[in-house]
Amino acid sequence: MRSEEKGKRVVVIGAGIGGMSAAIMLSRKGFRVTLLEKNQHVGGKLNQLQVGGFSFDLGPSIFTLPQVFRPVFEGDGKRLEDYISLQRLDPQWRNFFEDGTILDLWEDVEKMRAELARFGPNIFEEYKQFLAYSRRQYEIVESGYLNQGLDTFGQFLRFYGWRDARDLDYMHSMSGSIYKRMSNRYLRDIFEYFIKYVGSSALDSPAFMNLMPNIQMQFGMWYVSGGLYELALAFKKRLEETGVDVRLGHEVVQIDRDGKTVTGVQAKDQNGSLCTMVADFVISNMEVIPAMKKLLGSPAGVMKKFRRFKPACSGLVVHLGLNRIYPQLAHHNFFYSSDLHAHFRRVFRENKLPDDPTLYVVAPTRSDPSQAPEGCDNIKILPHIPAIDEQNPYTREDYLALKEVCIHKLERMGVKDLRKHIVVEDFWTPLDIEARYASNRGSIYGVVCDRRSNFAFKAPKRSSQFENLFFVGGSVNPGAGMPMVSLSGQHVARMITEQAEPGA
Repeated sequence: MRSEEKGKRVVVIGAGIGGMSAAIMLSRKGFRVTLLEKNQHVGGKLNQLQVGGFSFDLGPSIFTLPQVFRPVFEGDGKRLEDYISLQRLDPQWRNFFEDGTILDLWEDVEKMRAELARFGPNIFEEYKQFLAYSRRQYEIVESGYLNQGLDTFGQFLRFYGWRDARDLDYMHSMSGSIYKRMSNRYLRDIFEYFIKYVGSSALDSPAFMNLMPNIQMQFGMWYVSGGLYELALAFKKRLEETGVDVRLGHEVVQIDRDGKTVTGVQAKDQNGSLCTMVADFVISNMEVIPAMKKLLGSPAGVMKKFRRFKPACSGLVVHLGLNRIYPQLAHHNFFYSSDLHAHFRRVFRENKLPDDPTLYVVAPTRSDPSQAPEGCDNIKILPHIPAIDEQNPYTREDYLALKEVCIHKLERMGVKDLRKHIVVEDFWTPLDIEARYASNRGSIYGVVCDRRSNFAFKAPKRSSQFENLFFVGGSVNPGAGMPMVSLSGQHVARMITEQAEPGA
């Protein structure tokens, strides 16, 4: 029996990638799905700013694992390529170091061989062996954690067993296993900073997180033509096609419950009027901890169990429209700290703003000139910084001072006279990120990956308190990044379908 015949109603809180993925998959299964979003656009952190002829992707800038999105967009004769156009990027990114060394990271094996030849005869062989190790880590994690939607360490052990997980590198830190396998200091920094995808520290993350380079090298790095916000628009079209009732400007202020069951939500519409929506299932795309505090009013005893799921880092996000082009920049660029380990310790252990930040710099006009006026550049600068410390928060002035440090660093490392060429500027702090997206203390990447506190697990997707309440997004397994949050939504859709139709 189809779910619509049984009247199964689902309310999804938040139109991020995870929430939209769950909504689409459930609607296709016959559930009656209403998606409530407090902002006036879908996409969550996948957002856009257009000003002065410049188009900025405010959120994610990298598209990987296109195959993960296919189940959401395909069916009914549709393909992912009917919704977005993808460009494969190579070099995948350009790396700038304090001593003037510039090193491109190529997917093309022969180009990478040539790139590394200057560092000695053994470096490329170390690189190849590391990628083989990275691929093995990915294969293990993909088979259970990703494909099966494992949520707890107990499920992990039951699926893999001790023997089947023997190749999983879980006893070491990500950094330790990189240093064991690589002697070149530039490659060490590059592969340690792959941890950027989950906003964590290579010193504290378990070594199996070295699976991340394989994601790019095996499956490619991509750009969505027209800007990453085109992906949000593709999701919007798919929501319409599958019959999801999308209500923008609707902020959920409470999840209603009765015993161990949630019964629906209370939401304010665009006029501030309160409305009640009854549901058989509720899915929160708001992060777990803020949702439990703000929407459920969970007591301290319940919240204590979630202490191990601390927020990943936040970021200072600077968008600059420039009246000139800097040809030395590739599409994706990294400007490294002189001591990356000192950077990790300062941001993630001492919770201090970096004094020598590693900078991620995106220049999308390298692949898509339409993102800026002719003869101009459009760049985003993103250093990782601590999430908001509620007991001792930084001020906007502190963040402005760090922005100047970042611009000075770029000018010193070859992006000369950057300040003189700024014609458009947009600036986001953790305070802005928290306010706009209700993220936990301004985190960009959900839950931090830490081998001591959580073994890189995020919060479970199903509530332990309420049998019909589920969570999606970067704060639940499998974690941060657009493919992973979409996967969380797809797994939740499967879980709800199985719960609604046992034995089907």
